[in-house]
Amino acid sequence: MNRPPITPVAPVTPVDVASARHADTAPVDPLFLAAPHVSTFHGTQPLTNASGFFFERDERLYLVTSRHVVIDEDTQHLPDRLEIELHIDATNLTRSTGLSVLLYEDGAAVWRQGRDSGSEIDVAVLELDRSALPEDAVIRAFTPEHLQTAFDEVHPGESLLVVGFPLGFHDALHHLPVLRHAVIASPYGIRFQGQGFFLTDARTHRGTSGAAVVMRDVNPSEGTAALPWKLLGVHSSRMDMGDRDVVLDESLGLNCAWYADILLTLTEPRADQGS
Repeated sequence: MNRPPITPVAPVTPVDVASARHADTAPVDPLFLAAPHVSTFHGTQPLTNASGFFFERDERLYLVTSRHVVIDEDTQHLPDRLEIELHIDATNLTRSTGLSVLLYEDGAAVWRQGRDSGSEIDVAVLELDRSALPEDAVIRAFTPEHLQTAFDEVHPGESLLVVGFPLGFHDALHHLPVLRHAVIASPYGIRFQGQGFFLTDARTHRGTSGAAVVMRDVNPSEGTAALPWKLLGVHSSRMDMGDRDVVLDESLGLNCAWYADILLTLTEPRADQGS
């Protein structure tokens, strides 16, 4: 695959950038290295910014984002490829490269998506070709062990983080996402309105679609210690009332996050892949 460079969408603050690019970077929480900036394109035409995160299972590496990032029939958003930004130096995060990921092969979509009894699930998973990755790519990935499966451990009002790129904004020098605080706004484990998501109360923007919704793992296992966060959901969109008076009433400030256990279904080995 071609790996064209990604142009930062936010301006770099003019603080001695030249010297910063040659200086070692202070260590950062691995959570920041699990969430790459996602851009959508049709050919060479840039379309939108989005968020995503890495998920690994059985030595296969995936990019997770929202389904409406890769296709949205209602708005005629029809990209044919994504670009994600990858760090290539763990000690100097100013060094990065872009990876171009095609969305179609011989006219067929390469991503996986799901559907339940309620509706389409707004989650898409794309397997990444490890041979196309730079040898020195710095990637941290969630695994099935990171999934929050014990519903009773997530309490009402629990503090969460949403890891993403609101309006494409991020640390464009170090190529890192930003964090937004969120709290659980509906009972965790209950399918809100019968659909496979729960609600969060958080300030979010366009560009956050596909972001990981996480909670600190205070007792990580050996398998999760390198990335000590529990993966609860995939941020999708804001929830609002269709009859809200836009003059008199503020928006609800609520958001949909699809339960992350859908990733177990979407990353199951297919017959043509073997185990």
